[in-house]
Amino acid sequence: MSNAPILLTPGPLTTSIRTRQAMLVDWGSWDRDFNQLTASVCEQLLAIIAGSASHHCVPLQGSGTFAVEAAIGTLVPRDGKVLVLINGAYGQRLAKICKVLGRAYSTFETAEDQPTTAADVDRLLAADPTISHVALIHCETSTGILNPLREIAQVVKGHGKRLIIDAMSSFGALPIDAREIPFEALIAASGKCLEGVPGMGFVFAEKAALAAAEGNAHSLAMDLHDQHAYMARTGQWRFTPPTHVVAALHEALQQYNEEGGLPARHQRYADNCKTLLAGMAAIGLRSFLPAEIQAPIIVTFHAPHDARYQFKDFYERVKAKGFILYPGKLTQVETFRVGCIGVVGADGMQAAVNAVADALREMEVLDI
Repeated sequence: MSNAPILLTPGPLTTSIRTRQAMLVDWGSWDRDFNQLTASVCEQLLAIIAGSASHHCVPLQGSGTFAVEAAIGTLVPRDGKVLVLINGAYGQRLAKICKVLGRAYSTFETAEDQPTTAADVDRLLAADPTISHVALIHCETSTGILNPLREIAQVVKGHGKRLIIDAMSSFGALPIDAREIPFEALIAASGKCLEGVPGMGFVFAEKAALAAAEGNAHSLAMDLHDQHAYMARTGQWRFTPPTHVVAALHEALQQYNEEGGLPARHQRYADNCKTLLAGMAAIGLRSFLPAEIQAPIIVTFHAPHDARYQFKDFYERVKAKGFILYPGKLTQVETFRVGCIGVVGADGMQAAVNAVADALREMEVLDI
């Protein structure tokens, strides 16, 4: 276990021994103790966004994408229309979800290094009064770009529309306060900045909107209205829950609070990002995004312009030195990505930089 490589990816990510040990206990899915565990997790998650007065936390089995699909399918009426803001692969995926679900949608796409602006959204909503919802990726994981959530949320509210936020890569590390940022739904998952394991998504759904959503869903399993109503009535999940994932997340949340909650988690990730950017710059690798729109979650780097560089070879060499990186997800330029999240600190990030430098020297790509 101690020899396992560190995952410098946007999830799954490296977890603590305590979190892994929490999965050594088997739970009965209808047992009172497990129900209390679920309720505690939901309560703690709501506290992170100060959302207990305004939103319900509805957990769902599956990856984050399951929860995104459930939110769109449950909260957007069948005659609704979604404006999907895109500057990366996950915005594209959200638009595809709308298409598959048969929800009307339009898209607004900017370059992968350009945030959507509040002025863009203002103009688009003014031009199309049939739009009922706006869907935004807060931190677009394909590059690490941070979109201006607060400003966009105010514009959406000003037009009387409803905001759905994919906060998969930002929740728990970047501040989002439900008392200050109006949204109908915010979606995240267990295996990201909370440093749990993958397998459970969750949707913070505005209470009145969720109550009004009966009959909207395209799917029995992904009906958040039904999931919430059943859990509120019985304390139980409708279908077999990911018991070990819930237990791991409960333990990860305890460590999150011990560390100092969101401010401390954000600071550690910001320090990781700073160390990574400085170290990579020192060996001649350029980041894809300018610093002002770079979230401290995952960083995209331009691949070296050298015929001897092949990502697969590079990946395997870095892995052999103890770190797992992520391939690029851009179509126009060759890149690779390095995550700043998980149970790792600045020393670990510097060690990763050193591993990258050593690997590139071995490939005769780097001559320093």
